[in-house]
Amino acid sequence: MIALIKGLQLLLSLSILVVLHELGHYLAARYFKTRVEKFYLFMNPGFSLFKKQIGETEWGIGWLPLGGYVKISGMIDESMDKEQMKQPAQPWEFRSKPAWQRLIIMLGGIIMNLLVGFVIYSMVLLVWGETVLPNEYSVNVDPRLETLGFQNGDHIVEFNGEPLETFQDLRSTAFFETVTEATVMRNGKAVELSFDNELGQTLVNQGIRRPFYLQLPSVVQSVNKDSRAETAGLQAGDLITGVGNTTTGKQLLTVKALESSPSSAVILHIERDGQQLSLPAMTDTAGHLGFSFASPASFTDLFVQKEIKYSFGGAIVNGFFLAGSTLQDYALSMRFLASKAGASQVGSLITFGSIFDGGWDWLIFWRNTAFFSLILAFMNLLPIPALDGGHVVFLLYEMIVGKPAPEKIMEYAQVIGITLLLGLMVFALGNDFWRLFTGGFS
Repeated sequence: MIALIKGLQLLLSLSILVVLHELGHYLAARYFKTRVEKFYLFMNPGFSLFKKQIGETEWGIGWLPLGGYVKISGMIDESMDKEQMKQPAQPWEFRSKPAWQRLIIMLGGIIMNLLVGFVIYSMVLLVWGETVLPNEYSVNVDPRLETLGFQNGDHIVEFNGEPLETFQDLRSTAFFETVTEATVMRNGKAVELSFDNELGQTLVNQGIRRPFYLQLPSVVQSVNKDSRAETAGLQAGDLITGVGNTTTGKQLLTVKALESSPSSAVILHIERDGQQLSLPAMTDTAGHLGFSFASPASFTDLFVQKEIKYSFGGAIVNGFFLAGSTLQDYALSMRFLASKAGASQVGSLITFGSIFDGGWDWLIFWRNTAFFSLILAFMNLLPIPALDGGHVVFLLYEMIVGKPAPEKIMEYAQVIGITLLLGLMVFALGNDFWRLFTGGFS
């Protein structure tokens, strides 16, 4: 049921964005008196679920839920309508319009998606405001970062001399900015760290997806039935304060202490209802007992988030900056695809669907939709034939050289572009299936 709800949210989100993207092309084409023959949500090879002729345009819904399209007269596109291109150019056709008008028509969808992302972010801030976690807490670090000088329990306060105001700043700055220095508070003293290679590239090269995460108390949420933890007498709500002679109290420290004693008798020191207890237990070959810790959502009183409310003007301004920073971060993340670890993170619709809430949370839905809108704008601007950016490249060539690229070249480029996109889709889908079978999705 959760997968179905997530899938429906993804379908609705992408349908909204596809319609608005194609509407951007349509409005620009009609403004310059260019005929639009078809406007479709989803693809319709063979037949359509719905279609209706209104004026010069056939409006319809296809049966294959992959994107959508507008067919503009006199244009070489994914329809590969060569017969039309053999006929003399007509005044209402795309190819008859000045290059600058054709450029605007091709950019219409991208501009629309940028506007949609900005507007949605602004409305989200106006309706829901913003909740941020101040960067006031010590963190655990991925073990691979210990070689750079980070330690569990560090409070990371600055990157490159710039203060980190929120926990989100800590994560995003590490990935998307050129970080070569860090300042951490450790045992009440400021410690300066410097890196030979910039931090973001190190994270991607080593496949580190969670470099920093909050130190959570080792409170037991549930105990597996017939497990070693149940045999030892561990109960939900217990706080594990130590394992043997090792003081823990934090989830990561407790896990490390247990995993360092596989197939061994250990003493769990716990706090239960204000009382201190010691429970003998026997770990399995992996150092596990069969229980789970409480999630971060269980510690809202421990990690106090800050709620920010916006006026209409404030929401517009901050929505603009939020859209801009989100687009910038996504564009910068593209540099990581050249690495093996970065390429392995490429995902298909399964990845996109997994980030929606299993209970249909409208705040998450609209924030994801705004994010997807900006992704759609960025991806369509890439100079790949079959995407808007590919058409833009040919139009810029025409405006510079003074004559259009040969039609044969454009046709071949379109075929190559479609092939590349299909190959990328297969690669992304393969990544997702690998993550599904290896437990990469929750």
